[in-house]
Amino acid sequence: MLVFYLYPTSRMKLFYGITLFSFILCVLVPGSFSFDNFHQPFPIVEPDSGHTKLRFAREGLEAIERITTPIAAVAVIGPYRSGKSFLLNQLLSLSCNEGFGVGHMRDTKTKGIWVWGTPIELDINGVKTSVFYLDTEGFESVGKSNVYDDRIFSLATVLSSVLIYNLPEMIREADISRLSFAIELAEEGKMLLSNQQNSYGLSSVIFYVKGKSVQEMVNEALRRVPNSDGDKNIDKVNQIRDSLAVMGDNSTAFSLPQPHLQRTKLCDMKDIELDPDYVKKREQLKEVVASIVRPKIVQGKFLNGKEFVSFLEQILDALNQGEIPSTGSLVEVFNKGILERCLKLYSEQMAKVVLPMQGESLQKAHEEQRDTTMEIFDEQHFGRRHARKSVDQLEEEIEKVYKNIKLANEYQSSTLCEALYTRCEDKMDELQSLRLPSMAKFNTGFLLCNQSFERECVGPSKSNYEQRMIKMLGKSKSLFIKEYNQRLFNWLVVFSLVMVVLGRFVIKFFLVEIGAWILFIFLETYTRMFWSAESLYYNPVWHNFLATWETLVYNPILDLDRWAIPICVIAAIYVFYWRCYGRMQRGPRWSLPVYSNQRRSE
Repeated sequence: MLVFYLYPTSRMKLFYGITLFSFILCVLVPGSFSFDNFHQPFPIVEPDSGHTKLRFAREGLEAIERITTPIAAVAVIGPYRSGKSFLLNQLLSLSCNEGFGVGHMRDTKTKGIWVWGTPIELDINGVKTSVFYLDTEGFESVGKSNVYDDRIFSLATVLSSVLIYNLPEMIREADISRLSFAIELAEEGKMLLSNQQNSYGLSSVIFYVKGKSVQEMVNEALRRVPNSDGDKNIDKVNQIRDSLAVMGDNSTAFSLPQPHLQRTKLCDMKDIELDPDYVKKREQLKEVVASIVRPKIVQGKFLNGKEFVSFLEQILDALNQGEIPSTGSLVEVFNKGILERCLKLYSEQMAKVVLPMQGESLQKAHEEQRDTTMEIFDEQHFGRRHARKSVDQLEEEIEKVYKNIKLANEYQSSTLCEALYTRCEDKMDELQSLRLPSMAKFNTGFLLCNQSFERECVGPSKSNYEQRMIKMLGKSKSLFIKEYNQRLFNWLVVFSLVMVVLGRFVIKFFLVEIGAWILFIFLETYTRMFWSAESLYYNPVWHNFLATWETLVYNPILDLDRWAIPICVIAAIYVFYWRCYGRMQRGPRWSLPVYSNQRRSE
């Protein structure tokens, strides 16, 4: 819950006062503490030497870590020299010497974030809660960067259960921009308290204001700025104003009069010396804070001291490492971790997809995982009004990842199909060079190659390679058919001459020689009579020869092309053995009548 304290100064002596417009944000935080030797303020976060980043102060963290009960925190933020430390001392009923240090010079007294060592124990809805009070370094101090101010504001806002925004004199554009982040926290808390999801946590926003002038100042600050030229920066400011005005039904304004005219002596005064009206309203403010403070909840769990410190370390590391934008878009920074987790989830799920695959299937898987991821992000992201940038960024990052996946799918598809195409091409070349050409064997290899390509080639490159495959197979088959008959004809010519030699000189079988001569003469004279061998290919006798050839060369039992050489070697060995050793054992016997008659006549 947020309370705005507007702390304007009046130039009139009688009405010179401090008006605090407090915006109290109910954020669920941890905090519990030991009561011995801790009745003093401790730093928990300090600036580095360059005053641009924050670092831990162990003494304050060790004090918080002692708490074992649920923790809540009340933080006061605002410009430097606006009375934040004095206000905290008043809420804790402490003197300036006893409580937080109060500065009267132009330099900043409080550096970083400090905590009062002794928490206030409250019973909140039956839960014993240790409430800490946090003092923060003021904004816009000399020698600091805007990034540093943003880090202080962000850290205080996320850690606190009640955020008191101390605004002196007037509400400025920079304050409205920062408060938009606080509004997001409040809306987030209301949403998440109802469904028990992860939360940094605010339950509601309350403007507690008394006095017409203060209420008018608030209304003026939240009034939309005319933007006839469509300036994007003005649109952004108006959007922030709208988000603040939405909470108007639950908002009031709370003002405090000046405690005393002598401001520099306030620390030396007791309550009886202060303005009675101020004392009365200060006590009312204490009651308001006590009524709205709630234990810090993160991921549905109350935080104790150690858990609160761990939470603080995570947030501080993220702020120091990240590039903090303007305060108006700080919501996006806190969505960064959720965005990265959702993007990682999408990437992990898409990594399970087996590539390559068809483009339609990949697109379907992408859409399913994208919708699932966006649903998770919508459930967990921080801020319900101004997280559009994070949503757009997540969609953009998902598209980048998907684009890379598509490129990988295309590459793997191309690599796979190219390998299959090359394998089929090599197979076709191998079939073209068969020693014993066989149409049946070619057709079998052709079919197997085509089937394996259709089955194994998948992905976006398949259509392109299918066209190449069809052309390559068509050319290979046409070339094989064209050469098939000619190669068989040549084989027959060679075969007839070989059989002539074998019939005369090796086996000396006269009928074999005569048959071989007849076959040779027929082949040569037929081609001379009909001008070419192609006319023979249409003869039924040739077709019968082809059928017999195909049966002998390639069948389920024997692939003669593969076993031709071993068979020829075995036959040659047998003939050699028969010629050399068989005749010596049985003597010369001639079964060929022509040659045996010639031998006897000699």
